[in-house]
Amino acid sequence: MEIGSMIRAIRKRKNITIAQICEQTGLSQGFMSQLENNKTSPSLATLESIAAVLNVSLAHLLLSREERINIVKKDERPLTSIGQQPMKVYELGITRNMRVTLVELPAGYSSSDKMIAHEGEEIHTVVEGRVRVEYGAEVTELDAGDSFSWNAVVPHRVTNIGEQSATILIAVYREREWM
Repeated sequence: MEIGSMIRAIRKRKNITIAQICEQTGLSQGFMSQLENNKTSPSLATLESIAAVLNVSLAHLLLSREERINIVKKDERPLTSIGQQPMKVYELGITRNMRVTLVELPAGYSSSDKMIAHEGEEIHTVVEGRVRVEYGAEVTELDAGDSFSWNAVVPHRVTNIGEQSATILIAVYREREWM
């Protein structure tokens, strides 16, 4: 964990000097320099006092790089296709247990050839278009602005029944990690 580098980045972004941190925490400038260069490890009490001066939570300082904010710019979204279908799946964000995607489904196409089941829970919002949702024995039609959610262990499928492409925002949660 590179806590020192993160402390330095936050300190500089907030225009706080090492001297100011030392004055408010009672730490020496030598210690702060070693800490910011990742040459020493602080105690939790020391981190808590530094966090207070930086006006950030202790939890923020303790998060690993993978757990911190992950930004995906619109033009840099990873794009995948599923199977032979012309369906586009844009990755919007991913954490250990959650994945959010934006799916573009061409007119007349389904999310899969047959109903599928897998682990996890899903929440969908129809952003554009009209879709038919099949979940077990249930079938319903939804329009832009409508939402639905389900436990994905029940066989399911979404079909675009409109004349234009349908766009669906999907959040999937599962117990085991994605990464």
